[in-house]
Amino acid sequence: MRISVVLITKNEAHNIRECLESVSWCDRAIIVDSGSQDGTVELARSLGAEVFETEHWPGFGAQKNLAVSKADGDWIFSIDADERVTPALRDEILAVVASGRADAYELPRLSRFCGRFIRHGGWYPDYVTRLFRRGCARFTDDIVHERLVADKPVGRLSSPLLHYTYDDFSQVLRKIDHYSTLGAQQGFARGKTASPSGAVLHGAWAFLRTYLLRRGFLDGAQGLGVALMNGQASYYKYIKLWYLQQTKAAEQQP
Repeated sequence: MRISVVLITKNEAHNIRECLESVSWCDRAIIVDSGSQDGTVELARSLGAEVFETEHWPGFGAQKNLAVSKADGDWIFSIDADERVTPALRDEILAVVASGRADAYELPRLSRFCGRFIRHGGWYPDYVTRLFRRGCARFTDDIVHERLVADKPVGRLSSPLLHYTYDDFSQVLRKIDHYSTLGAQQGFARGKTASPSGAVLHGAWAFLRTYLLRRGFLDGAQGLGVALMNGQASYYKYIKLWYLQQTKAAEQQP
């Protein structure tokens, strides 16, 4: 059984080598890049990956489906540039592909936040469906927070995928701004509404749920950082959604 690994990139030169080396056991590596300017494309090709470059950005879901459409393996493994496959996970993937017990598998993801792997606050085991028989699953077309939907019941692996998500708090702030904007745009397109008071409540609830109910405090200072990040991300998503509503209303006035 041949396995194709697929990923999407933009300015991931700092990640791409370790990512591709961790999946070098796959038969083919396919990348869809959307305008990298840091040498990602050249580095990936030097490492043996096939890179397809696009100018239009359709959103995370559609871009990942494009990468999947380029694959020809019997099985497809989707990975992000900041993720790594351990030898234990590699062996488990090869074993289930050989057995053919299911057509898709989810796996736990262990994420690192500013120097520490986070095991509480709702961050672990964080199951994500990433391995599937070609033609048996596709990503939703969401512009952000896309997910893989399988046609049949999904099996489960036990070895975690390592996720090197945030290196420092400057990166946290940049991603909060970027993803809250995308989330607001997606909500606006779906007809959702928000208010300033609602944004505050959403932010406060996200913080309390992460830090207290899901025991994020057990991860020390980084656990507090995750809770604060979740609270801010939720607040900004809804306040930006409210702002989009106000802008649209102003444009419609005579």
